[in-house]
Amino acid sequence: MTKYDDASWHYGGDFPEGLPEKNGATHTGMFLSWCINNNLHSDELKEDCENEIESLKRREITGADFVIDACDGKFSEFDLNDLGNAFAKDYYVDETEFADKFSSFATDYLNVFDSVAEENDFEYETFYHVEDTYENYDLMKQVIDHRFLEWKEYRNLN
Repeated sequence: MTKYDDASWHYGGDFPEGLPEKNGATHTGMFLSWCINNNLHSDELKEDCENEIESLKRREITGADFVIDACDGKFSEFDLNDLGNAFAKDYYVDETEFADKFSSFATDYLNVFDSVAEENDFEYETFYHVEDTYENYDLMKQVIDHRFLEWKEYRNLN
């Protein structure tokens, strides 16, 4: 089984003091939310988390809330369908051929929020200080939408 991410990998160790552990899942939550909203999630996740998925789609909870509460902080291949896993393995995972040619999710995430910070004349203290908001999700959504189109072309899926 491929485990793409685990919030405990982030909030264990050098995680900034004073931040909620949920901040270790903000980035993962944004990606998984995008996958769910684009029907790239697995039937098993849909079956196991039907109510939480509906709450996520209605924006009653954030992606980080979903990852922490519905997925126990973990994001793995069991959460996605075949197409979702193929995309995640090329884009969410670092150091892939696709990431080398286009970008990885982590690089895009850093670039988007570094740009936001620069435009607003501040700097995020760390990767984990990005706020878990739908305004931020919507910024990432645009980038992931674009990367997904590039990826489909890269994989000749159009």
